[in-house]
Amino acid sequence: MRVLRRAFLWWFWCGVAAFALAVYVHLPLMTEGVPGGIADHQAAPDAATINAIQQSWRSDGLWTQAAVAMVVDLVFIGIYGVGCLLGGIYFRASDRTVLLALGWVAYLSAIAFVISDYGETISQIIQLWSFKGDDGLAMAASTLRPIKMVAFTSAFLAIIAALAIERFSTGDA
Repeated sequence: MRVLRRAFLWWFWCGVAAFALAVYVHLPLMTEGVPGGIADHQAAPDAATINAIQQSWRSDGLWTQAAVAMVVDLVFIGIYGVGCLLGGIYFRASDRTVLLALGWVAYLSAIAFVISDYGETISQIIQLWSFKGDDGLAMAASTLRPIKMVAFTSAFLAIIAALAIERFSTGDA
């Protein structure tokens, strides 16, 4: 269990750091033409909106920045997803009811996060690299976005709560 805990903590905190890096790399994409940056691209419901966003980025010289940001997203998703999955496995092995429950939340949220965020990001990358929006891919990304946001948040909160309980609580919580 000690090795699993160490691996989980390493992957989880590296995932949090990768998230911070991803946010930083995405900041230049928030322009006058695309005030929400990548969030606007993720939420775009159709090809016309995707095309307008990508045209704005291209005219601002940000196509490469957008491509790099999306690749950074792919790396972040994997690292954070593994960290939350390992955290879920670690806490599911606890004999403490609340840690067991939080472990399940982290585990299931990690799976939902990885599937939804990879689906969303791959849909975006295909459109960006083809220089063309696609109604089906735009709808897929915009549909997966709220799922990945809830899954990201619930996995994060479950892990943080479980770590706090593990650290500061005694007995069966």
